[in-house]
Amino acid sequence: MMTLHGFSYSNYYNVVKHVLLYKGIEFTEDEQFGDDPAYLDVSPLGKVPAITTENGFHLSESSVCCDYIEEVHPQPPLYPEDADGRARIRQIMKVSECYLELACRRLIPFMFMGADAPEPLATEVREMVQRGIGGMNRICAFSPWIAGETMTMADIYVRYVMKVSALIGHEKLSWDIAAEIDGMPAWLERMDEMDISKKIDADQEANGPAFFAMLQRRYGI
Repeated sequence: MMTLHGFSYSNYYNVVKHVLLYKGIEFTEDEQFGDDPAYLDVSPLGKVPAITTENGFHLSESSVCCDYIEEVHPQPPLYPEDADGRARIRQIMKVSECYLELACRRLIPFMFMGADAPEPLATEVREMVQRGIGGMNRICAFSPWIAGETMTMADIYVRYVMKVSALIGHEKLSWDIAAEIDGMPAWLERMDEMDISKKIDADQEANGPAFFAMLQRRYGI
């Protein structure tokens, strides 16, 4: 049986968890916050998430874990059969991660501290996110799924990208980022109504106290 290592408050963890649940794969969960030295044997950089495969092989990085799961458990498929289609899905995932989530993540410390970000940093983030919005408007379909008629890995990945981006946009930039991407608000509602999404959101909320206790221990936040 596969093991998923990490914690439910992490959106990257939840990407992999969503894929496992969508494919109906049996797995166990091992709560890790990355501060156990023994965890480095599973995740070389101590990052969350990681998986231990059915044959005992360890992998980290959410996109790597997802691609592995797709290869060994191809049904139901989360990528198109053709190379162009698969590349399009990966492009959507990469653009959303680099220009929306990772840009917004730069402001997370200020949200936890309840402080305003320095304006030069906030301006940098706004500019990067604006580029991401433009890119997403050019490469996404939302008809009804993010890349067309079939749900793909990009739908799962971008759902959790937007959980971070939308929160930071609202809290630190006074910006409804999702509303700037044509078709995204209705798509987000569609994704949120999935039973798997509801389960993961409930698990994430339940994990909140443990996550914030970890932040208190580690950073005094």
